[in-house]
Amino acid sequence: MFTGIVEEAGTVEKIRRGGRAITLVICAGSAGRGLTIGGSLAVNGCCLTATKIGSRGKRKLVQFDLLEETWRRTNFQFLKVGSLVNLERPLRANGEFGGHFVTGHIDGIGKISRRERAGADHLLDIAAPEKVMRYVIEKGSIAIDGISLTVAAVMDKNSFRVWIIPHTFEATNLRQRKIGDLVNLEADMLGKYVEKFIPRQRILRPPARRRPKPGRSA
Repeated sequence: MFTGIVEEAGTVEKIRRGGRAITLVICAGSAGRGLTIGGSLAVNGCCLTATKIGSRGKRKLVQFDLLEETWRRTNFQFLKVGSLVNLERPLRANGEFGGHFVTGHIDGIGKISRRERAGADHLLDIAAPEKVMRYVIEKGSIAIDGISLTVAAVMDKNSFRVWIIPHTFEATNLRQRKIGDLVNLEADMLGKYVEKFIPRQRILRPPARRRPKPGRSA
C-alpha cells in the first residue's frame, strides 16, 4: 500500500528484454534506503518487486523483472535510459498518511493533452480511458505516475485537469513531461468499492413508492 507522496525521481539505468522477463534497473537515492531483495517499490505508481540491489556510491541500483503484462499495461514500454521515474516506498504501519490510498495497480494509461504554467504553478489536462474516467470526480483523488493529486475539474467524459504546485513539479518526473507523453493512472479505490457493493440499478433508479392499501390514507 502506498500514499502517492513521491519521495524522489529516480533514473532509468538499463532496460533489457529477455526471454522470460523484461529487466528494468533504476538508480535510487533515499527511496532505496532499507530496500531489500523481495521488497516493494512503487515506480511511476506501479508496485514492483526488487530482484537485485547494487550500489553506486551513496545511491542504489535496483533491478526489477517485469512481466509482459506489466510492460503492456503501463508506460514502462516508453521509458528510455535516462528517463525520470517517480519512486515511493510502501507505507509503514506507523507512517504518516499524507496522500490517499494507492495500491500500486495501474488502471490505465493517460495522455497529457495540455501543459501550461500559471504563475508559479502548472496545470495539466489528461486524456484518459473510460475505465478510469468513470471514477474521476471533481475534488476527488487520482494517482498520476504514482503522484497523489486532486482533480481540479472534469473537462468532459474523456479528460480531467489537475494543478501542480512548484514542489511537486520539481520533486517528480513532471518536470520532464511534455504534451503527448503517456502517464500511468490509478483511480481512487474507494470509488471502485462503492460501485462494487452498491448495485448499479439502485444508484440510477429512485426507490419505488409504495401504494397505500385500500381503506387507508396515504
